[in-house]
Amino acid sequence: MKRKGILNREISRIIAGMGHGQKLIVSDAGFPIPEDADCVDLAIKKGLPDLPTVLKIITEEFISEKVMFAEDVISNNQPLYKNLQEIFKDSELEAIPHERIMNEIAYEAKAIIRTGDYNPWGNIVLVAGTDPYAWFEKDGLKMPEFYKKRIKDIENAERRDMFYKG
Repeated sequence: MKRKGILNREISRIIAGMGHGQKLIVSDAGFPIPEDADCVDLAIKKGLPDLPTVLKIITEEFISEKVMFAEDVISNNQPLYKNLQEIFKDSELEAIPHERIMNEIAYEAKAIIRTGDYNPWGNIVLVAGTDPYAWFEKDGLKMPEFYKKRIKDIENAERRDMFYKG
């Protein structure tokens, strides 16, 4: 039996199979999931599980270099916006049109995890990143500015302990 972390085998499979730049959507209960999507449906009743809890658990094992969410969240769902700012302190946050999430990204995402949350505009796109500490530890490598910024963001968010320690 797995000792700790995510116990759901389908979510563990999805996270383990994600590559840099691929997208994972964590959605509310009402998200229109494409028929052919790789979907893990966690919803058991209204509010269970809730979106922030699932996002917090996923971020313990998944590196998100960017988090995209509906522009409407900023003006119409401040509690969710504050959750995103807290959970993803070391990630770039990008507000985009909600229609883009539903009509474009839903079809290109590697997988969708559906929660039971009734959370307006609660469809969050996690863009897989890499661990800059692990990838640039060998002598002679030159770290691009993007990864230097990632390290600064990680350290400013006091999240260094979540990354590789050579």
